Amino acid sequence: MTAAMSYDEPAAAPQNLPLPLAARRDRAVRAAVARGLVSEAEPVVGLLDVAGIRESAGALRAAFDEVVAPGTPVLHSFAVKAAALVPVLRLLADEGLGAEVASPGELELARAADVPPERTVLDSPAKTAAELRGALALGIAVNADNPEELARIDALVRSAPTPSTVGIRVNPQVGGGSIGAMSTATATSKFGVTLQDEGARDWLVRAYLDRPWLTALHTHTGSQGVPLPLMAAGVRAAYELAEEINAAAGRRQVTTLDIGGGLPVNFDSDETTPSFADYARLLRREVPGLFDGRYALITEFGRSLLAKNGLVLARVEYAKSAGGRPIAVTHAGVQVAVRTVFAPDSWPLRVAAYDAQGHPGTGTPVTQDVAGPCCFAGDLVARARELPPLAAGDHVALLDTGAYYFSNPFSYNSLPRPAVHGFTTTPDEVHFAQARAAQTLPEIVTESGGPHSTALTTLG
Repeated sequence: MTAAMSYDEPAAAPQNLPLPLAARRDRAVRAAVARGLVSEAEPVVGLLDVAGIRESAGALRAAFDEVVAPGTPVLHSFAVKAAALVPVLRLLADEGLGAEVASPGELELARAADVPPERTVLDSPAKTAAELRGALALGIAVNADNPEELARIDALVRSAPTPSTVGIRVNPQVGGGSIGAMSTATATSKFGVTLQDEGARDWLVRAYLDRPWLTALHTHTGSQGVPLPLMAAGVRAAYELAEEINAAAGRRQVTTLDIGGGLPVNFDSDETTPSFADYARLLRREVPGLFDGRYALITEFGRSLLAKNGLVLARVEYAKSAGGRPIAVTHAGVQVAVRTVFAPDSWPLRVAAYDAQGHPGTGTPVTQDVAGPCCFAGDLVARARELPPLAAGDHVALLDTGAYYFSNPFSYNSLPRPAVHGFTTTPDEVHFAQARAAQTLPEIVTESGGPHSTALTTLG
């Protein structure tokens, strides 16, 4: 991180009282404009509310502390794919969270953030033999996705004993949510070993009985669009399988349950709903044995920890109209909001309007589109949205974008990845620290093969 920057403004709230989310956001936007973090030179930037991230991490810890038996080991591992930024991982590690990784790159990010191996979990449906070997050597927890992967782990464990906690991911096949692409527990999901296919449950029990070193069981049913009762049903199915395995073994062989993450996020307002406490209390009602102290627990939340704590801020370059509808042409489009642009019904975003100085927009709202900079007609982050009139030089903020919007870049039109800054606020001051520098044009050229410019012409 770079050195912190400060921006002073008049006090507007009593000292020692935390500012609400919207107030922190408005102050950060005004300060970002004043300090030139968003400008003609860098017309789009990401902002992360550090206090909000800490509050979310604290809410997660408190929710499970309320329901687990005293002394129960609980590892909350953050899903790195939700915000693949080393400073974010380091901040969450400072809050007691580990990391759930799904690729060699994500593992390197977690290691760069000093997340210990024993607080790291490796999940992926396509782990290579080299990935498995490295994870088992380090002592990283590994969840095998399928029988062929388990066979690879068999060979590795025989050749070199491991301190890792090893388990199998199961698909409880309890059904999908409202977004098909995000539903991991359908009958034909690509993830995990099925529980309801013919012979699958017997195979799973036998797999554990034949391998005393298999001591964990993993499931992940949740995601955006998945209701909490369906998530709880998936966890209950895994818990019941663990009980069955332990009964068949005549001992407590399965001692760790990884219940995944996937708590959905409310994208309609600043309200955090459902909450971690809502989910933990539902699990306590539906699966009480999960919390009686017999099982260590692992969670893998991502979106629900970060979404509300981030925004994308962009300048309005032009204001125009087509067919009588105003259009604000901005610098935030599909390159930062891939899911929203291509699947707007599943991933709608709130848009906040700010003036050229970063003050909240005023004026009678009008129906308008908010467009991105990319060269295709569908590059819209909001359609027919009621917003204060936007003019060239104003700003728009895409809200609830702290998760995935900084780790799912789309390189269409070779637009640079924007800088990301964390911020903290007090009633009279805003501090910034850079979490990621903006991508430069030379970096884009290098990434696009610039150093090999003559490689194809030399082939003849």
